[in-house]
Amino acid sequence: MTALSAEAFLARWQHADGTELANYQLFVTDLCHLLDVPPPDPAREDTRDNAYVFERGVTFRHGDGSASAGRIDCYKRGHFVLEAKKIKLGAATKGFDDALQRARGQAEGYARALPADEGRPPFLLVIDVGHVIELYAEFTRSGATYTPFPDPRSHRIRLADLGDETIRERLKTLWRDPLALDPTRASAKVTREIASHLAKIAKTLESAGHDPERVAGFLTRCLFSMFAEDVGLLPKQNGKGAFTALLESLQDHPAQLVPLLGALWREMDTGGFSVVLRETLPRFNGKLFKQPDVIALDRDQIGLLLDAGQADWTQVEPAIFGTLLERALTPTERHALGAHYTPRAYVERLVLPTVVEPLRDDWRNVQAAALLLANEGKLDAARDEVDAFHHRLCQIRVLDPACGSANFLYVTLEHMKRLEGEVLDQMHAFGAGQQRLEAEGLTVDPHQFLGLELNPRAAAIAELVLWIGYLQWHFRTHGSGLPPQPILKDFKNIECRDAVLAWDRIETAHDANGQPLSRWDGVTMKTHPVTDEQVPDDSARVPQQRLINPRRADWPQADYIVGNPPFIGAAPMRAALGDGYVDALRKTWQGVPDSADFVMFWWHHAAQLVASGQAQRFGLITTNSLKQTFNRRVVQGALDQGVALAYAIPDHPWVDSADGAAVRIAMTVGTAGASGEGRLLSVVDEREGNGEGVEVTLQEQVGLLHADLRIGADVAGVKALRANELISYPGVEPHGAGFVVSPEDIAHLDADAPIKTYRNGRDLTDRPRGVKVIDLFGLSAEEVRIRYPATYQWVLERVKPERDHNKRESRRERWWIFGEPCPKFRAASSGLHRYVATVKTAKHRLFQFLDSDILPDSKLIAITSADAYHLGVLSSRVHVCFATAAGGWLGVGNDPTYGKGRSFEAFPFPDATPEQTTRIRDLAEQLDAHRKRQQAAHAALTLTGMYNVLEKLKTGEALNAKEKVIHEHGLVSVLKTLHDELDAAVLAAYGWGDLAPSLSDPEQQEAAGETLLVRLVALNAERVAEEAQGRIRWLRPEYQHPAGLPLPASAVGERAAPAAPNEISDADTAKVASVGATPRDPWPALLPEQVAAVARVLAASSGPLSLADLAARFTGKGPWKKRLPQIIDTLEALGRARRDVEGRVVG
Repeated sequence: MTALSAEAFLARWQHADGTELANYQLFVTDLCHLLDVPPPDPAREDTRDNAYVFERGVTFRHGDGSASAGRIDCYKRGHFVLEAKKIKLGAATKGFDDALQRARGQAEGYARALPADEGRPPFLLVIDVGHVIELYAEFTRSGATYTPFPDPRSHRIRLADLGDETIRERLKTLWRDPLALDPTRASAKVTREIASHLAKIAKTLESAGHDPERVAGFLTRCLFSMFAEDVGLLPKQNGKGAFTALLESLQDHPAQLVPLLGALWREMDTGGFSVVLRETLPRFNGKLFKQPDVIALDRDQIGLLLDAGQADWTQVEPAIFGTLLERALTPTERHALGAHYTPRAYVERLVLPTVVEPLRDDWRNVQAAALLLANEGKLDAARDEVDAFHHRLCQIRVLDPACGSANFLYVTLEHMKRLEGEVLDQMHAFGAGQQRLEAEGLTVDPHQFLGLELNPRAAAIAELVLWIGYLQWHFRTHGSGLPPQPILKDFKNIECRDAVLAWDRIETAHDANGQPLSRWDGVTMKTHPVTDEQVPDDSARVPQQRLINPRRADWPQADYIVGNPPFIGAAPMRAALGDGYVDALRKTWQGVPDSADFVMFWWHHAAQLVASGQAQRFGLITTNSLKQTFNRRVVQGALDQGVALAYAIPDHPWVDSADGAAVRIAMTVGTAGASGEGRLLSVVDEREGNGEGVEVTLQEQVGLLHADLRIGADVAGVKALRANELISYPGVEPHGAGFVVSPEDIAHLDADAPIKTYRNGRDLTDRPRGVKVIDLFGLSAEEVRIRYPATYQWVLERVKPERDHNKRESRRERWWIFGEPCPKFRAASSGLHRYVATVKTAKHRLFQFLDSDILPDSKLIAITSADAYHLGVLSSRVHVCFATAAGGWLGVGNDPTYGKGRSFEAFPFPDATPEQTTRIRDLAEQLDAHRKRQQAAHAALTLTGMYNVLEKLKTGEALNAKEKVIHEHGLVSVLKTLHDELDAAVLAAYGWGDLAPSLSDPEQQEAAGETLLVRLVALNAERVAEEAQGRIRWLRPEYQHPAGLPLPASAVGERAAPAAPNEISDADTAKVASVGATPRDPWPALLPEQVAAVARVLAASSGPLSLADLAARFTGKGPWKKRLPQIIDTLEALGRARRDVEGRVVG
């Protein structure tokens, strides 16, 4: 490779005027020589081998099902798509800008067309050969819009700029390591170092006796002063920032620090001449310097502040600074300072589809309208369109109702500033500059970003983060020019209050005698004097509180709602929030089920605002238990009210902001509209990233998103069947560790004590623990004391102390009985010699028989049937596929869950013939016996191990040494044969044998599984309709509906019967008729809306449309049809439409 000097390169290309085709490959090759990077490789026939080539082939997939070929001018996998043009226009003309804009649209189209396994590159390069290189970046690589890099002011590199070594280094890095240009990577390191310095100073001051709140306020003012001097808001003195110079001068005179620093901050607040600095200062105002409390420091402490001031505060990353600053200034969280924080890419993954992409969609339509008008010579009208959009953009309100330290709000602010920069670029030709607009208050600024936050310190940091981010963006795009004064406006946009409840006051709860009520604090333990076990410390009490006049908290009006509400499950809610708060919560928000997680109150409120038209969209983080039954009811309720899911990631790694712990979350975006396609992104690969958090690969589907965050069969809409009721139950919950006894413990109990074998989830998936449980159900305390005195004393000493603090009165009073003794399970299993059990949450969905003398734990679901036919159907792929889709996923392990309602009671069993029933029953007996026999013969053999090996046999993966032993001991090939035959027998019983080959083929399995689900959902609807007419296919009729008893009233007429499969309902017929009649929408009055309407029709069409077809979709007055060809030409020029060989238009 021959290096090329900058002078030689510029001399060679400054007069080049040949065509793009003639020159672009030579230009790119010379550019590589200039940058000292390898040029593209020779192309190969298989495009998968072409990682860095000219003319890389791609295939465009169109909405009408057709495909067309395209070629990328230059492509480097994982780096960039390069689109080259030779524009025969002056670089200062609007036509030149429009041509580059079209080239950018083409490059984005190529990036979208790349194979999913290659991913989208982080950069687009748009080149006018010999004149200009434009850079666009999208570092999340998740399908978002590419934006000017590094910003709209400096993304365009002219030929002469290549003489600048800094510019050449930027391009060289783009070629070699493009992700290193992600500004958040460098700024994250700086931000961590700064936070570490601040934590050290805070700890020193607190150890000197200063209150943490006072320390936090003081250091916050210090850090903003350091930021202000680095960005130029404070003057330089002797080559140093004024604040740093003042601290240095005070290091030998620390006694003067309090009066001088206090005076400086008061002068910054009001602006004008500063006596301390002997310079004129801008007016800062805001809340930050209203009460400039200064803590006296000694020489060493001033030195620590100076160390922090050495950092480059212009490089602080606001998206993480708030989290780290909060940890640094909070004594109880300081230990987590080195822990992971929520990566910016994770935040963007929700912010972009919730707020930014809808705004960019609007901007694309306005931009197309302006381009159309400009090409007609109507420059004033074009300017007015862009100006009107900018006004709207500056009035958008975004709310985070659990804003913490504002990382979601800041990321939204930055992306809206980026969009504003592109809008202002378009306005530049019309003579309107950003400085004038800012002076008039016409700019995106912190007043548009609203937050609710309960923690006062986090709320104060949130305001600071937004202002630092805004000022960074101002100086990044405008150089040294000061923003309008006052610098810090007190917009009161961050409110410190509860986001879910409001109340008049909080009082201590009293009993009937007027005595204050208290409760165990839920944390403190003590050693029991007899057993030496840890039991609740009854002396550790906190007052029980009640809220007076609780009501729903109002939220500020906003167009978009986005955020990450607190993760508190339904079970620990009372311990975390207190009885009084939770009681008020349940009473006030009756639309949210009692068993729903805390975050669902935010979800429900946001969905109501969107459904009522008070907000346009909301996007919230929840735990990945969103698909669990009670949380899912909230989602389904919103969908029933006209909210649609526009975007969802059902399961995604996350980093808890408080302590950096890894958790699993879901992302959902809701929008107005009862139907419409949404985007479902699924994590298909996870790997350790170079920065914070886990890097993921996402796979996208488009379609109607259901409440269970799936596209395809509406499993979330299935109904529980009467046929399956009354026979499935979770096991017992002792609520007292003393009930569970080992073989050694049993020696201390009565010989005839009611003790049963006890099984939990791990007993089934691993090996039984060998423990038993004391089961005193049906006995009074007196009966236990008389008949089983040793057992009574055991429970009295080991269970009662714990139960005395249980919140439920019944559990305190009946302390010798399990907290959840499950009388319905006992009744249903009475008289059976065995029953079917499965683990609620497990990697593999397995069913097995347990003997009737075994008591199941609450982590098991017991199905009270001794019939191996039922075991066989439940063990088949048919049921496992349905149960996995219906049940959801849970926890960091992300294991599928099994719910008695959705997974079992809604499942339609086949209408099997006697011969089919016998065959399934026989295979199930063999399956159950085989597993138990092999486990009995090999003490280390577990079901999880056997089924891990079975999964590898199915996929053809090689077994390691340990797995080969499991295969031999478990006879796993025999196990596979039994499952294969059972699957085939169950499919035959349904009449769906056609699916058997596809379900066994790894490449066809996913599509076949979706077909299976569609059929099962349809069969569920058939059975619901049957039951509404009184026909119920009881699984255990002798127990569920003994002969001669009347049918339960609830079994008939409570559900509407859906249409049978393969039939078209009247509603569907009406839809077909309306399509045939070509529905006509009113032609919009405004040009951007006309562009949007035409683009929507093209996108929704299943085939190409002629201009006449398009015109038939609208109705209007006047010469509106004349606009259609112009709009189509504009959309085509911007890469948003194309024409087929017959001239018809495809979106």
